[in-house]
Amino acid sequence: MTKKLVAACAALAMFSFGLAANAGSTTLQGSAQKNQVHTTKDATYWQKHPKVKAATVGAGVGVAAGAVTGLVTGKGIVRGAAIGAGTGAGVGLLNKSETMKRHPIAKNIATGTAIGLGLGMASHKGESTARKSMRTAAVGGAVGLGAGLLKHLQ
Repeated sequence: MTKKLVAACAALAMFSFGLAANAGSTTLQGSAQKNQVHTTKDATYWQKHPKVKAATVGAGVGVAAGAVTGLVTGKGIVRGAAIGAGTGAGVGLLNKSETMKRHPIAKNIATGTAIGLGLGMASHKGESTARKSMRTAAVGGAVGLGAGLLKHLQ
């Protein structure tokens, strides 16, 4: 059963990475007049849905990071990959959010907290998982705050 699950997760990761790699390969061609744009080629699914693309790419990266975390800590590769996929999708959506683009420091805090929580969940198992995960989420939020302040304050 686990071999099938690992194969399915690997296939999903390769599929999402393959779609993300092909997302930028098509270019739009055509002409423009005053208020109308005439194209000869339709936009791809990924060009029409940038948030879905961001979530898919984030999930693919999260699968890899979660699997490595689960492997290193010995808590389970598939478990880590599943947690990483959810975390990565959330981080991808945070980075594409229009609201978060207007509040870059809050975006860095939220991103750091989400990554910290995902790492905490993937690396801890058993008793007091919530407490340990919240600690790593707090550390991730603090790192995000520090990075945001350094990057955006002059």
